[in-house]
Amino acid sequence: MSAERCIAFMSDLEKRDPALVKAWFADNAILWMPPTEPIEGSRRIAAMFRVIFRMYAEIHWKVTEVYHVGGKRYVYLTDSWGTIGKNTPYKNHILSIIEFSAENRITFLSDYFKNTAIFDAGKTEK
Repeated sequence: MSAERCIAFMSDLEKRDPALVKAWFADNAILWMPPTEPIEGSRRIAAMFRVIFRMYAEIHWKVTEVYHVGGKRYVYLTDSWGTIGKNTPYKNHILSIIEFSAENRITFLSDYFKNTAIFDAGKTEK
């Protein structure tokens, strides 16, 4: 287990394929992106990423730093950019907490966004 696992996950996320993303998560995994409530289960998590991918005409992520917290838990920082909705430029910084199982599948992922106001901008655009 290493920081490379976090980077590999984000690389697969970049492909915007919900089935590929689902394969990363344990069946009982929890995804929590405050202020929403936690989502449990790999099937529901894949559905959530399907919705997220549809929100963006274009979205990219670049992991900038990874810190081992202990056990199989890491904290990593990501720069994200793209286009939310049809025309709204998007740029954000994300702090993620991730934990892996003994089988190297994600059991917990929580993201904290520097700029949350941008998400309201994407909702008003058709």
